[in-house]
Amino acid sequence: MPRVTLQTIADKVGVSRMTVSNAFSRPDQLSADLRRTILDAAAELGYVGPDPSARALARGTTGAIGLLLTAWVGEALRDPIAASFFGAIAEELQPTGYAVALLPGEKAARDIPLDGALVYACGGDSAALDWLVRRKLPLVFVDLDPIPGHPSIVLDDHAGSRQAAEHVLALGHRRIAFFTMGGRERHGHLADGRTAGHDYVSRARVAGAVEALDAAGVVPTAFEIVDNVDPYAHEGARALLTGPDRPTAVLCFSDLMATAVLDVAAELGLRVPEDLSVVGWDDSPLAARVRPALTTLRQDLDAKGRAAARTLLAAIERSRAGAPVDAVRTELPVELVVRESTGPAPTD
Repeated sequence: MPRVTLQTIADKVGVSRMTVSNAFSRPDQLSADLRRTILDAAAELGYVGPDPSARALARGTTGAIGLLLTAWVGEALRDPIAASFFGAIAEELQPTGYAVALLPGEKAARDIPLDGALVYACGGDSAALDWLVRRKLPLVFVDLDPIPGHPSIVLDDHAGSRQAAEHVLALGHRRIAFFTMGGRERHGHLADGRTAGHDYVSRARVAGAVEALDAAGVVPTAFEIVDNVDPYAHEGARALLTGPDRPTAVLCFSDLMATAVLDVAAELGLRVPEDLSVVGWDDSPLAARVRPALTTLRQDLDAKGRAAARTLLAAIERSRAGAPVDAVRTELPVELVVRESTGPAPTD
């Protein structure tokens, strides 16, 4: 059976080869009826469309961007915060025709054809990230310190954590603890709060709060766990609340960790907020559903995802034009949302 080509379809419909090509690649150039006629003819002849590899070679573009998630791909897809962020990226990219390819590790980062990539939830020493850099792809770093020369999208974590600390200080709390991430080396570790955190976000969230606490003469403690997932969160919350000199206020890295603190407090017979105040981070759907509802720091996930996608598209266009990429740092504001999980410090 002879090979079906664009010219075969063009001859059958009575149009030019370019018109058939536009039906697949530039549908806005044709009327809906003509495009439908061409696609029906192609289906009848068994033609499924231009070869993606050949089309990418001809255009000089793959039509795909990568999303590097070397730390926790499975958890990320189940996490409502990450899922909302991914959804905003997809919505922003939809009109452009770009597809998003998840890059779970070194092999994917090395082998999958890409026009650029977003680097999210990824250690700076990642072999996968090293491959993206070696490929000289346009990169945008999200919630991470960027490699010099690349743009980044971050939250104003410093200001947000300062707001949270000032909130509990105004309520009279002086025994204040951070519940955060310390990596594998410091998992399950009760530490000096001023040096807590192991990555860009956890360190920034501690630093802003420490600034406010130092000004008030308060020395915080910290309990660190390996990652922002269960069962680590519940194990850590139990150790924090049953350890010496229990805090009266806990500033948490996330709503998930704050919810674990609420659960363990209830198990131990501690009243929130009468005995213990708890502050989360993200304002996930969970924050308003739990009881008591969480005081938390709200981030605009839609704005973050859309800003990340737009910044990467701009970097790709500049790279194609041979222009230097604008290594801009976009810092998005956060907002303290006060609910029922914080209240005046208990009187001893």
